Amino acid sequence: MSNTKLGLLVFWPTFWTGFPIKLVFALLLLAAHMHPWEGTGLYLLLLVSIPVDIWALGLCARTVLIDRLKVDPQPGIGLNIWGRWAIFSAVVLPVIAMVVSVVTETAKSVVASMTESFKEHIYPALPVAEQISLELVMWGSVASVALIVCILGWLYGLGWLAQPFVKNAKPLDGTRDDQADFWDRLRIPADQPLLLTAFTGVGVVLVFIFWGLMPATTPHPHAEYEYTFEKKEVKIVEPKKVLKETEQVLAKAELVVKKLQDEKGENQQKPADKIEASTEEKQKK
Repeated sequence: MSNTKLGLLVFWPTFWTGFPIKLVFALLLLAAHMHPWEGTGLYLLLLVSIPVDIWALGLCARTVLIDRLKVDPQPGIGLNIWGRWAIFSAVVLPVIAMVVSVVTETAKSVVASMTESFKEHIYPALPVAEQISLELVMWGSVASVALIVCILGWLYGLGWLAQPFVKNAKPLDGTRDDQADFWDRLRIPADQPLLLTAFTGVGVVLVFIFWGLMPATTPHPHAEYEYTFEKKEVKIVEPKKVLKETEQVLAKAELVVKKLQDEKGENQQKPADKIEASTEEKQKK
């Protein structure tokens, strides 16, 4: 088996085997108000990831060697491969990031100059949307090819580091049925009730820890949130006081209504007096 294929077959299931466990711990960090991608949360997540990766790598590497290569590796394969892979990745992954960044920036500048030359000499009326799409496809293709080549080189290195464990492994004897029976006995736990009890207990403990770390009320404002409103004081309503004030208002309203009625009556009486006075003057004449 080639180094690149061996590295991919071991790395890919290892990643997805340990990812759910890391995700659970990341949720616990979020419940404890720590971001798992920065500061203390990141260091704690990396610290927890070490034993998880060692366990997942040992499980998946042994699975690949037994199922695909028909050899049984020596004990401790997970820790040994993890040590080599960790040192190799710590050196190579930053180099890959730097190479991809340099290639991307160079491709962007070259594509921009090519596009400007194309607009100036061939097609001046090139729309902005089409120009953006053309530039994205051109420099994105170059960056994608560079990233794929770097990842293949990284997988080749992982497989090359895992090859000595394949050579030192013990070949599996017997027929295919014997090999399948050997692999089945490895996958099935010896004490299944104990495994189920331990798994359930760990899940219950993690749930209690999660709810214990959650804030008292959610959602809640952040500590740096600035309030833009003033808190209003809550007034206590006293029924007797309210009734007394209402009676006073009603009494004042009654006086006002009575005064308005009196003024209206006086205004109606004055025109009648004027009419009577004018009638008497006419009769005298």
